[in-house]
Amino acid sequence: MSKILIVDDEPPIIDVLSYNLKQAGYEVIIACDGEQAVAAARRDKPDLIVLDLMLPKLDGLEVHRIVRRESEVPVIMLTARDAEIDRVVGLELGADDYVVKPFSVRELIARVKNVLRRSIPRPITDSPDRLEVGELSIDVTRHEARIGTALLELTALEFTMLHALVRHADQVLSREQLLEQVWGYDYHDDLRVVDAVIKRLRSKLRQTAPDMEWIVTVRSVGYKLSQ
Repeated sequence: MSKILIVDDEPPIIDVLSYNLKQAGYEVIIACDGEQAVAAARRDKPDLIVLDLMLPKLDGLEVHRIVRRESEVPVIMLTARDAEIDRVVGLELGADDYVVKPFSVRELIARVKNVLRRSIPRPITDSPDRLEVGELSIDVTRHEARIGTALLELTALEFTMLHALVRHADQVLSREQLLEQVWGYDYHDDLRVVDAVIKRLRSKLRQTAPDMEWIVTVRSVGYKLSQ
């Protein structure tokens, strides 16, 4: 049974999310402020965190920074409709998805399932278990990516994005195509979720191989892997 940490300071939202996630078969942990959230993440080792950005004591972005330094647990952010900057910053910090308040519980649970599914290493039936482009290699079964012998420390979302680019290394993929391949279905109005993950990926690839530009932007089209 997957364990979900809900972090929110609004009792009605906590009650609705807790009830529906339990009905969907998940174990639920609750934190009502940022300090409780950090403590629960360390103590209970959740499989996924649903994190509101507006919290007392520590705000959601600071909670996310702390959690991300210590683990690769997937995070879905809950944001206000006008919190556009926070959404982009959160995604650049390593969040896996976001949901805008007010939201549909059915939609949130669908996203929880999607993020959890993506975080479980498994072979993809229409793709080889191991792919290589130059010095870059991906082991789909192990959920590992390497440059030469150096292991890349990627979140599940970053790995899935890199896998999509490697699978189509001879093609330019539009942001819409990457959104569909990585998130599984097109439910976002904001294509900057793709840009944010690409930015994170570029940074991690550059840390390991600073002299190589691995992901190329093709203006007005999308992204492709450099070969």
